[in-house]
Amino acid sequence: MRNKILLLFLISLVLSGCVGVASKGIFGTGVSVALDPRTVGTQVDDSIMQKNLAARVLLMDKKYLLSVKTKVLDGRIFLTGKVDNPEEKLKLTKLAWETSGVRSVRNDIKIKEEFNFQQSAKDVLITSQLRTAMIFNKNIKATNYQIDTYKKKIYIYGIALTSDERDLVVKEANEVLDVEDVIASIILVDDLRIQKE
Repeated sequence: MRNKILLLFLISLVLSGCVGVASKGIFGTGVSVALDPRTVGTQVDDSIMQKNLAARVLLMDKKYLLSVKTKVLDGRIFLTGKVDNPEEKLKLTKLAWETSGVRSVRNDIKIKEEFNFQQSAKDVLITSQLRTAMIFNKNIKATNYQIDTYKKKIYIYGIALTSDERDLVVKEANEVLDVEDVIASIILVDDLRIQKE
């Protein structure tokens, strides 16, 4: 009986590993390893930093599980989401800076206001429109970008192969209907510490 449970566990571990490769990349960064311009070592470092930070944020308070998102690219930490007051935002910024290996922190966390279903639905629509435009534009590697929209402001995080691609992403974002502002945190491949050969 014990051997069967162990065998079942190992099989499920192997199968879940296969799903992870196809859907979110080997290390769960949301960028396919094959298309990511970072080296595998940098991707692993970023993934470890992100998981470390996410665990520490969760230990700080469980409510942040759904309200705060973290993204690590080449040692740079990006924070988005909503918190109840400015003190929480400062604590999360401090926590991010205390992460081993961090090079910079960009905190785009907003202070919560009353929930507005209409505004929330509009934000989801804006994100979907931009994601679709990026996928259909052959000059943009859409898998290298993460998009968050809050109150008609689009936050874009990712890695551009060229400055032309970066400008194209920002242009696509500005062309989406009802967008008030575009905040782009896009790193160029040339700015990465270590690049793929």
